[in-house]
Amino acid sequence: MLRWLVPLVLSVLAIAQVPSSVAVPTTAPPAAGDVPLGKAELAVDAGPVRLQVFTYRPANWSGQRLLFVMHGVLRNADEYRDHAIGMANRFDALVVAPKFDSERFPGRLYQRGGILREDGSAAPPAEWTYARIPELAAAVRARTGKPEAQLFVIGHSAGGQFVVRMSAFQDTGAVRLVAANPGSVLLPTTDVPFGYGFGGLPPELANDARLQRYLAAPLTLYLGTGDDRDDEWFDKSKDAMAQGTGRHQRGLCLYWTARTLAAARGWPFGWRLVEAPGVEHDHEAMFAHAMCEVALFGDAAAKPDAAKPEGAKPEATKKSDGAKPDGKPAEPAGGAH
Repeated sequence: MLRWLVPLVLSVLAIAQVPSSVAVPTTAPPAAGDVPLGKAELAVDAGPVRLQVFTYRPANWSGQRLLFVMHGVLRNADEYRDHAIGMANRFDALVVAPKFDSERFPGRLYQRGGILREDGSAAPPAEWTYARIPELAAAVRARTGKPEAQLFVIGHSAGGQFVVRMSAFQDTGAVRLVAANPGSVLLPTTDVPFGYGFGGLPPELANDARLQRYLAAPLTLYLGTGDDRDDEWFDKSKDAMAQGTGRHQRGLCLYWTARTLAAARGWPFGWRLVEAPGVEHDHEAMFAHAMCEVALFGDAAAKPDAAKPEGAKPEATKKSDGAKPDGKPAEPAGGAH
């Protein structure tokens, strides 16, 4: 369907090379509700699944924001929580880092969300791992007594893959979904197999209506410009390498392919492209970078009342040092990440 578009985008992208610590209480008395102040580890039921969840609740949390943090292939949710404490304090957010262990959630069920069963047949939406996210949000809102808390989700590496693909299939109710440095991306085409595109999926999961919803999703591609080479976890499969030789390149490929398709079809486009100059494949550095605020909240100040309300018209705003397809300055599944 779009065989000409991806090579075109890849051939004209200009890849720019650009050659905080917080005191954290380790123990704290419980706050109101059932999520303690400071750092905590909880067992939370998300639908039919009990998840190990690592949280951080700022002392003066207003109750207006939940920030879900999706770990990478190492399944180190506790470290992701620790490294998100700065975001919690800067953005007045309750950090929730669920652990999707590799025993119950291998790559097919984590990075690819369980859309397909092991035999290749389509799973019903209630089985999707992506469905656990709105269920977990509901559980946390109930525990804290904050039913109106807005949800934001950020994932890095394999967690970024999770977020990208989730944005295509699951209505999470999130104000913004941020995919940071995903190892492979979901191109809006049926010309490549699922995981890298929509090929091989049932019609209801790969038709134009689905692609249109995907491109209208409140998705941010948050890319470190130094994440432009492979490593031991890098997906080197044929379909992944067709997207680019680094995670930065692959993210740019996805953004401009999607934006070009939306413009050609006259579809709404809700994505942002935000870059962290010089940052390599490092979730801690991505979370601490000043551009993380833009990735989550756009150009508005990072205050709860400045977040765009759910249901507002999607934006195509961005902060980027990438290049447009015209060359002007811009505005794997499994074990890979």
